[in-house]
Amino acid sequence: MFSEIQKVTDKAMVFLQKKALSALYIPKQKLHMAMNNTTAPKVQLLYDLCKTTFTPSGLSSSPSPQPIHKLCSLLDTFGPADVGLKEESPDDDRGHGFFGLNRVTRWAQPITYLDIHECDSFTMCIFCFPTSSVIPLHDHPGMTVFSKVLYGSMHVKAYDWVEPSCIKESQEPGCPQVRLARLAADKVLTAPCGTSILYPKTGGNLHCFTAVTPCAVLDVLAPPYREDLGRKCTYYVDYPYSAFGNGAQISNGKEEEYAWLAEIETPDDLYMRSGVYVGPSIRV
Repeated sequence: MFSEIQKVTDKAMVFLQKKALSALYIPKQKLHMAMNNTTAPKVQLLYDLCKTTFTPSGLSSSPSPQPIHKLCSLLDTFGPADVGLKEESPDDDRGHGFFGLNRVTRWAQPITYLDIHECDSFTMCIFCFPTSSVIPLHDHPGMTVFSKVLYGSMHVKAYDWVEPSCIKESQEPGCPQVRLARLAADKVLTAPCGTSILYPKTGGNLHCFTAVTPCAVLDVLAPPYREDLGRKCTYYVDYPYSAFGNGAQISNGKEEEYAWLAEIETPDDLYMRSGVYVGPSIRV
């Protein structure tokens, strides 16, 4: 009798053990999905998407709207915390506002540059602006640039070259030539807002940033600046169309939508310093 009871007990124990193990068992497919569900930092997702989208010459040889849309959709979700930043409050001690400072005073405030990642195909970086600081009008030759305001407000003024090019001799000292450009943007961007994109020939490839309040901008540049490959950052000053407009034909739009741009040296009073990126690390 004891042996029979023992057999029944043993069978019951085996059954219960199998039941317990089956409850703990996770199929391989579900285990793989669970591991992949571990949320990667947004900056890692951005790097991964950039790596598959861009080549050393810019966009892939057969670009389509889909990767551009994906990048914009991802960038649209970024906030300062996603890159290790904290939103700064307006500096009450300055109290100048956007239009209350002259050009020299606005440029006197330092801008901090944070390098997230750079390779032959693209650059991921952040610019942190104090109130009223300025990055003067400059170009992005052969480049596509995505800009996302992370916090604060920024004034953007942007141009595209008129094609075919219209060049005139200038009488201004130090500016032998001016070239006609059309205004693409003249507005204030305030976070949260959508991602801005400029292309090699459209979208405002030449732009100027002025901080209305303390603000930060996340940029993706593809491909990055490289002077040896013809991608040198050139600075410009703009003049109203009426300053050199005699004889130049405007086929589309009004005079107010056009300006003459003259190349200048890198401004001596452009005050920019390097900082340390402290956001989530990227697995390359």
